Amino acid sequence: QVMLVESGGGLVQPGGSLRLSCAASENNVAINEMGWYRRAPGMLREFVASISSDGIPAYAGPVKGRWTISRDNAKNTAALQMNTLEAKDTAVYYCYGLIGLENLEVWGQGTQVAVSS
Repeated sequence: QVMLVESGGGLVQPGGSLRLSCAASENNVAINEMGWYRRAPGMLREFVASISSDGIPAYAGPVKGRWTISRDNAKNTAALQMNTLEAKDTAVYYCYGLIGLENLEVWGQGTQVAVSS
């Protein structure tokens, strides 16, 4: 079974940057869409960004213009470059992938991002 492994979270000051990475445990699977959701304390999970297999990105309004999503199809990895971080970006970030003809939904383990001075 394919797994997604996340890395790159941490603590950063407001205005700083972090880069999240998401890597599939296997290279020989077709991942149609990859992206991230986040869940802040006491809040519902919310969409952050996604990227299609042909590289078309989509962003939630609060992060548009600040963050960039990218992927490497050969390596089955995706990355989320988060710039100009704000305290309201503090959350656990979950990578996901839609895999195969049935778009099987696979999730990463989550990584904590904390923005604080």
